[in-house]
Formats: sequence, C-alpha cells, structure tokens
Amino acid sequence: MSGKVYLVGAGPGDPELLTLKAARILASADVVLHDALVSKEVLGLVSQDAQLIDVGKRAGKKLLTQEEINSLLVSYATKTKIIVRLKGGDPLLFGRAGEEIEALRKAQVDFEIVPGITAAVGAAAGAKITLTDRRVASQVLFTTFSRGETGSWLNWAAVTPETTIAIYMPGTQYGEVADRLVENGLSPETPCAVVSQATRAEQQVRWTNIAALGSEAQLPAPSILLVGPVATQSAVEWSATINPELLKGGEVAKYV
Repeated sequence: MSGKVYLVGAGPGDPELLTLKAARILASADVVLHDALVSKEVLGLVSQDAQLIDVGKRAGKKLLTQEEINSLLVSYATKTKIIVRLKGGDPLLFGRAGEEIEALRKAQVDFEIVPGITAAVGAAAGAKITLTDRRVASQVLFTTFSRGETGSWLNWAAVTPETTIAIYMPGTQYGEVADRLVENGLSPETPCAVVSQATRAEQQVRWTNIAALGSEAQLPAPSILLVGPVATQSAVEWSATINPELLKGGEVAKYV
C-alpha cells in the first residue's frame, strides 16, 4: 500500500476550531471522504485538486454502507498518497471509526488519527456553560438516544444529580427523550439546553427543562442536548432548590 489514510476530526463546524494538523492535511489531501454534517467552511479548506466524496447520511438514508466506505478507503490507499476520512466532531466519538480502523489494519494500510473538538464540547462553548463545575457537576456522560423499546440507551446506574448528560443526535421529537429521562428518575425540573449547529454562524441555543422539553420546536441538525445542573445560566442557583445546603452561609450569592 502506497497511500496513508487519515481519520480526521472536522470539529463542530467553525473552521477556526480545526487543529493545525487537520488543516495542513486537508490542504494536501488527494481524496477526502466526508460526512454530510461537515460544514461547508471546513470543506472549503480542502485542496482544490482533491477529489471530494460525500459518504454521509441524508434523512436517515445512507449514500454508502459502512462496508462500502471501508472498501473505498482501502482501494484509494493503493492509488493515491493522502486519503482523508473527514468526520464531524471527533472521529473517535460516535463516528464508527472502530470499523474503519479494523478494515485498515486487516488490509495493512498505514493510517493516523487526528482528533477534533467533539460536538458536546462545541455546544457547551457555544452556550457559554461548562460541562463540569466542581460545585454542581462532577462527571459527564456522552451518549446517543436510542428509540428502542428496551430503554437501555445509557447506564442509568452511572447517572447522579451531579451528572451532565450530553445526548448526541436527540432526534426531532424531544418529548421522547424527556419521557425516558423522567422514567429513569431525573427530576422534571432538571435544566437542559438544546444547542443547534454549535459554533457556526447559524447556532441557536434553547434553554428549557425536562418538563418543557417536549413542547420545544425542533431545531436544525446537527444538535446536542445537554442535561443537568450546568445546563442553565445559573447552575448553582438552580441546584440550591434541590440541595438546600447550598443556601447556608450565602453560598449561592457567593457563586452566582
């Protein structure tokens, strides 16, 4: 194999959030296989001489199967020098990179992974909140929402009142997510924020709580749902309604 495959994170959309390495590789690529949600601004950094191939998903329909994408990566490695598999966010989070890595290893294709800013971090930055706050949030759980009947879409044993849940691909019916959260013990008053097209010029942030989430209008994809005490502009103040200990000695006034 003469070529090398780069699994590159395109970040949440703002091209200035790409790593220097990612920008350099895109500028010298021969072939770029990209997801549908990679922003046009990031694609604008690809060499004009490169072949651009859209392998993304549209309205739930895949242009190519994962097996076909794997085969293309291996095939191009026999013909060209620099092949980029460009994924939104970070390639190692919900990007099926594991299957591509396995295929490249089996074919003995040289490859490298270039991390990117994942969508949840971009969403938190866009909303100007923190995913962790030592006063109210001690852990973060990244997950995607499954609409299966079992309801086993995340490890609920790991969820505490101090957990920030970052839900990728929450879909169009926010009420389904809200119902599942309440069914599994979260307070309906728990704050949440829907961040649409994070870090892009079209970014929108919707502040709400689980109880009102179902009545919120759908925001354009890609979107992230952040759930937990940090998903508000006054995290400590909200937490004081759940944990009165924070009210003692003017703790809330000190923090907010």
